[in-house]
Amino acid sequence: MNVLTATRKGSATREAIIDQAYAIACVGGMESLSIGTIAQAVGMSKSGVFAHFGSREDLQLAVLDDAGERFVNAVLLPALSAPRGLGRLQAIMEAWFDWVRQNEGGCLLVSAVSEYDDRPGPLRDRMIQHQQRWRQELARAIDLAIETGGLAPSTDRDQLAFELFCLALGVHHDAGLFGYTAAAARGRKGLTGLLASYALPAS
Repeated sequence: MNVLTATRKGSATREAIIDQAYAIACVGGMESLSIGTIAQAVGMSKSGVFAHFGSREDLQLAVLDDAGERFVNAVLLPALSAPRGLGRLQAIMEAWFDWVRQNEGGCLLVSAVSEYDDRPGPLRDRMIQHQQRWRQELARAIDLAIETGGLAPSTDRDQLAFELFCLALGVHHDAGLFGYTAAAARGRKGLTGLLASYALPAS
């Protein structure tokens, strides 16, 4: 086996481990992950898993990063094909609501906040980084909506980003209790009213 083949095989094995760990964490939370549990799930020895992740924490960090990448791929990237401005911001929110539908067992990024919000350390720091990056993406989309005239110049982008975040979390919360269809309908109605409150006044 040459070096390139070995590297590709190693990368594929690492991805398979992370994929299995992500599925387990979506059900039981990040703290349910252990080297032993993952080794058993993927049919490897503990030493085999350790060859790719030096510690349980390294594995958990990799799973958090994977969750963040999955979210961006499902929510942000498809919305970039929408016209710059308010249409793109609305597309992001619609994709975010759909993310809730795709993750009926719960969003790992949301559950990670509950697990690590009061536990200082690398996992909390990484979780905060992902949350801050997403707020920045929302703020960027809001800026474009302001520049193209979809939102008033006086719009407080950080405040609106916070309110959009709260709206998506409300859909996530209600979807598990009352069903996605009802929760998404409430979310869309709330989104329409929220964006209208920031729109340019009618001339």
